[in-house]
Amino acid sequence: MSVHAADPSLYRDRDLVPVRRALISVSDKSGLLELAGALADSGVEIVSTGSTAQTIRDAGYAVTDVSSVTGFPESLDGRVKTLHPSVHAGLLADLRLESHEQQLADLGIEPFELVVVNLYPFVETVASGADTATVVENVDIGGPAMVRASAKNHPNVAIVVSPSSYAEVVEAVRAGGTTLELRKRLAARAFAHTAAYDTAVAGYFASDVVEAPGDATVETSGTFDDHLSFGADLAATLRYGENAHQAAALYTSAQGTGIAQATQLHGKEMSYNNYVDADAAVRAAYDFAEPAVAIIKHANPCGIAIAPADAADPIAAAHAAAHACDPLSAFGGVIAANRPVTVAMAETVKDIFTEVVVAPAFDPEAIEILSRKKNIRLLTLPTDFALADREVKQISGGFLVQDADRFTAFDQSTWTLVAGEPADEQTLTDLVFAWKASRAVKSNAILLANLGASVGVGMGQVNRVDSCHLAVNRAGDRAAGSVAASDAFFPFADGLQVLLDAGVRAVAQPGGSVRDDEVIAAAKAAGVTMYFTGERHFFH
Repeated sequence: MSVHAADPSLYRDRDLVPVRRALISVSDKSGLLELAGALADSGVEIVSTGSTAQTIRDAGYAVTDVSSVTGFPESLDGRVKTLHPSVHAGLLADLRLESHEQQLADLGIEPFELVVVNLYPFVETVASGADTATVVENVDIGGPAMVRASAKNHPNVAIVVSPSSYAEVVEAVRAGGTTLELRKRLAARAFAHTAAYDTAVAGYFASDVVEAPGDATVETSGTFDDHLSFGADLAATLRYGENAHQAAALYTSAQGTGIAQATQLHGKEMSYNNYVDADAAVRAAYDFAEPAVAIIKHANPCGIAIAPADAADPIAAAHAAAHACDPLSAFGGVIAANRPVTVAMAETVKDIFTEVVVAPAFDPEAIEILSRKKNIRLLTLPTDFALADREVKQISGGFLVQDADRFTAFDQSTWTLVAGEPADEQTLTDLVFAWKASRAVKSNAILLANLGASVGVGMGQVNRVDSCHLAVNRAGDRAAGSVAASDAFFPFADGLQVLLDAGVRAVAQPGGSVRDDEVIAAAKAAGVTMYFTGERHFFH
């Protein structure tokens, strides 16, 4: 397709554009009547569609139905309203060109200087659990066409896609017209709006299982899409990023149900690092079905624990055990609980300097107790909280996408006993806990545990031997009699030997090293039980 541009010398200057005619078609009626009233007071002719026109008319303001402009009735249950040359010529005419102005006059079409459109609530319809037919009916066609046409023609038309922009547009109308700078900013917002909308629609249709008419389902191949799109809205400008010299912001996905959508009940505004650590903490706590608490510092666990079966207050007991792992590092940490925070847990937390506590809920008295600390941030997760099935990481020049590392189909019966006697029930329970908890530790990861709680963590080292030393040193006397989990195989027996010398009673690790025989032999010589899990849990 070829695109022909007019000779630049033919363009007339058009900075300030008075608004004489506006096209309004909105799904979100927030602020609509205030906008219509302001435009009417300024002598602006309002053209509108369907329920928008009726709402404006019922409020006593003059409005022209779009069908009067097109000479064609709204049809097909409202699917066709504005897709007509009498509308789109009025949106696309570049009145900097005399030729376009003349063509409009010859065609008897009047231009629009202001277009106010927001789109059918597609994301909200999907989130409501509506059936496919209802979701598809909320895929807007005419709306995006008007938005994009108006944004393209921003030298002549101001396009508004959100009630949040009404005030500045009304101010401009009252001041004599919109400026090119304002129209350009509005156009940028408009294109971002339609891009996010199309991304949401594309994501829905690319989902693994899409409902078909009747009872049938259509399954996709489960492969990665040829095109990857992201849609997100600016939620907050943060004070700074990881460091004070880095600017930062939070963007939220329209269909997200994670830490970015959490509700803050109390405390200072969240920082970039708070969000990173809170996400890591939630990810760690929600690896467990049992009441669990994770304490995170610099994206690594200071402690992870699940509640004893006989605990009177399970989440308080889990927090106490997690904190006991490394109280020194927990200072200034982030706490996540996978159960509501109770009064007993709050009474303990209030005496520990903590940046963030995030949980599905807080008991009212727990909020009152913790709110006495002025700066502590209290967050509740969305009621439909869910971790993403896929993860995206930015690299220079692109993105990496992978399935999230989860324990959704976890089954320790698939483990292979390679050394020592089969573990007794408590030891096996501790091994399962340690294995799951090690997934939240940055590689190379070694985690020591006892009675459902971490007692020593070695993380982020460039060799596994150092991680073993770190875990043992942090555990101290608690290393003796603990169990150990390693996120990847021991490449040599030296790392395992550090654990054996510290008195570890059982080990879970993936296996798969070319020197597995040496490692197994070391475990056998020490009389220690060791299982191969058959899978790795690197976390970078």
